[in-house]
Amino acid sequence: MTSTVPTAPAATPAATTGGTERPYQSYVYAYPHKTAYERLGDRPALRELWADEHKDALQLYAHIPFCEVRCGFCNLFTRIGAPDELTTRYLDALDRQATAVRDALGDRGPVRFAAAAFGGGTPTFLTAGELERLCDIAEKRMGADLRAVPLSVETSPSTATADRLAVLADRGTTRVSIGVQSFVDGEARAAVRPQRRADVEAALGRIRGTRIPVLNIDLIYGIDGQTAQSWLASLDAALAWRPEELYLYPLYVRPLTGLGRLAGGGGPEARAAADTAWDAQRLHLYRTGRDHLLAHGYEQVSMRMFRRADAPQEGPDDYACQTDGMVGLGCGARSYTSSLHYSFDYAVNMGQIRDIVDRFTTTEDFTRAEHGRRVDGDEPRRRHLLQSLLQAAGLPRAEYRERFGNDPVDDFPVELARFAELGWLDGGNGSHDLLRLSPEGLAHSDALGPALFSPAVRAAMAAYEAR
Repeated sequence: MTSTVPTAPAATPAATTGGTERPYQSYVYAYPHKTAYERLGDRPALRELWADEHKDALQLYAHIPFCEVRCGFCNLFTRIGAPDELTTRYLDALDRQATAVRDALGDRGPVRFAAAAFGGGTPTFLTAGELERLCDIAEKRMGADLRAVPLSVETSPSTATADRLAVLADRGTTRVSIGVQSFVDGEARAAVRPQRRADVEAALGRIRGTRIPVLNIDLIYGIDGQTAQSWLASLDAALAWRPEELYLYPLYVRPLTGLGRLAGGGGPEARAAADTAWDAQRLHLYRTGRDHLLAHGYEQVSMRMFRRADAPQEGPDDYACQTDGMVGLGCGARSYTSSLHYSFDYAVNMGQIRDIVDRFTTTEDFTRAEHGRRVDGDEPRRRHLLQSLLQAAGLPRAEYRERFGNDPVDDFPVELARFAELGWLDGGNGSHDLLRLSPEGLAHSDALGPALFSPAVRAAMAAYEAR
């Protein structure tokens, strides 16, 4: 016998707007977040960490921390440019790391990669020859068969050149994701992103010319000066290319970013009023974009991800890269075992990033984990609930019970009751055995996700000093 699922009340003005819940608190793309990681005093050996893990369906992620420019909204781990053969030295270090990591995975049971991704930064910052070497590292050092598994690669309009794309297509890439953000040149400038629409369109043409099965286009809403009309214009410009996927991201202005440094002052009341107005604008643009894509034959996978209904699905949905069994290569990559998430150090400040990249390129011993966070106690349950609930398909409670031996409603009664009170849980799906967000719940994913963080993770994130 299982507990009764919380009943979602009819939508009220408070529930529709989120009441006192700010809808844009944090984009939860990983849990625990990297700002909750700490230096690991015991520096556990990778061979010990991976000894008892299932390794027959691993995810491989390679991080390239270079971009030609840094957009005003970007707080990713990336540096501008790569002087003095830095990319060569970085790939040399990546090769050493891959050799050590593959050795640490051992030969106890099958070791197989089910999917791979190159992210950044901008992987196509690398030359065509360097991309060949990156693929060789993934295949010859790690043992990933890139032509036999889904391979996703991120690119930008300026680096999606014909020679680079030809390498990616030849090496088995099944998905290319390009950050466009806006097809309106003035909005791109407002986001401190130097690009011209003509160059964006040319890059999209080259990508389509490769016949890589899946094209994803990233767009941003909430840019200064953006209107519903200009937002729809960007969406229609993207739809003209019939992308298999579209990601719609709300703009965030974070500390130490270009937009963060440009953010205006004003007193607390003025800032609060401005934040409230911006929240309302972003929610309006989100709903406008969501409804527009649904009307044009796209299915909603999560708050951000939309897939064309007739498109092939190349690999798992957007949350799967956060599952256990993630092997990360590169100084900005994370790795996930069932008991520890680990990575190299993290920063946003360009000077700090340069130092970390330089340290990575001179590292010889990659056999131990340096920074990370233990995933113990109820953290695996929180993580599974969070990952599943943020997907439009929701969480089958039977699946959760089979995995953890308890019901999610019993494990998280306060949080789920709160979500139901706000109208964020779908009470009309006809199944008490499925926990699924309502349309308003999906709209408020960036408030719902952080509400599931544990007190310990919240404390660690609050203690983190941005640098």
